[in-house]
Amino acid sequence: MKMNKEYWEKRYIDNETAWDVGSITTPLKQYIDQIENKELKILIPGAGNSHEFDYLIKSGFKNIFVIDIAKAPIENIKSRNPDLKEQIIEGDFFELDMKFDLIIEQTFFCALDISLRENYSKKMYELLNPKGKVAGLLFNFPLTEEGPPFGGEIKEYLSLFSSLFKIKTLEKSYNSIKPRSEKELFFIFEKK
Repeated sequence: MKMNKEYWEKRYIDNETAWDVGSITTPLKQYIDQIENKELKILIPGAGNSHEFDYLIKSGFKNIFVIDIAKAPIENIKSRNPDLKEQIIEGDFFELDMKFDLIIEQTFFCALDISLRENYSKKMYELLNPKGKVAGLLFNFPLTEEGPPFGGEIKEYLSLFSSLFKIKTLEKSYNSIKPRSEKELFFIFEKK
C-alpha cells in the first residue's frame, strides 16, 4: 500500500477519518492555552481538517499555517477560513520551504510510512527557527507494520530526535481523550 496523495484523498472521500475526533483534543488545547506569544509563526503539518488551526485563530493567533497533501481537508479548512487562504497549503510537507517558531504535531507522524521517520525529524529541524519547538502528541504503543496509525515508543523517539533536538518534555499524556488514553505521549522538543 502506497500512502500517497491519492491514498489520503480516498480516505477523505470515503469518510475513513477515524483520527478526526471533530474538535481539538484536550492535550493540545491546554498546551495552546498556555502560549502567551500570539505572534509565533506556527505550522500544523498533515493538518487534516485541522481543528487546531480553528482553535488557534479563535485564541488570537494570526500567523498560523497548515499543510496537507490531500485536497479535501484543505478545501474544508479554506471554506471555514476564506480570509486565510494563503496560509492553507495543499502540498507535500517534505517539500515545504519556510521557517516557523512552533510546529504542532497531531496524528501526522503516526500516519507517515515508517521509512520516513528519520526524514521527518530532519525536516522538522530544517523548518524551525533557532530555539524553535515541535510539540504535540506521539503514540505510545509498539510499532507495527499495520497502519496507519503506526505506533512507536519513547526509546525510538529519543533515538530519532535527540541528536537534533533538546528533549524538553516526553511523557505519558495525562489528559488524552478517552479512546487514546494511555496510548499517547505529550512532547516538546526544542531545536538545538
